[in-house]
Amino acid sequence: QLQLVESGGGLAQPGGSLRLSCAASGFTLDYYAIGWFRQAPGKEREGVSCIGSTDGSIIYRDSVKGRFTISRDNANNMVYLQMNSLKPEDTAVYYCAATFGRTAQAMFVTLIHDVWGQGTQVTVSS
Repeated sequence: QLQLVESGGGLAQPGGSLRLSCAASGFTLDYYAIGWFRQAPGKEREGVSCIGSTDGSIIYRDSVKGRFTISRDNANNMVYLQMNSLKPEDTAVYYCAATFGRTAQAMFVTLIHDVWGQGTQVTVSS
């Protein structure tokens, strides 16, 4: 059973930081593109950042560039999203996803993926 489980969400103040983690089980991440997506109340789910399956390509949403950093640890089957300088508009449920054999760009532009996590809430508020 392919599964992704996110953790690390919570409440942060504007300007603060959070680190999201995503643990994969039932498969290995080695040949999968992985990414983070988010959905705010009343809005559509959108891409935040993705890493390509084997080419190492990375893409970020313009609004998070310079603030968020995506990384992967294939040896431990983990994916991370370091979020710094958080803003209230970053408030959303954050989802981890994995898709076999894609570049970061190809993964970023679609919501059709092989595996999704259940999501973790991130709230940025003073």
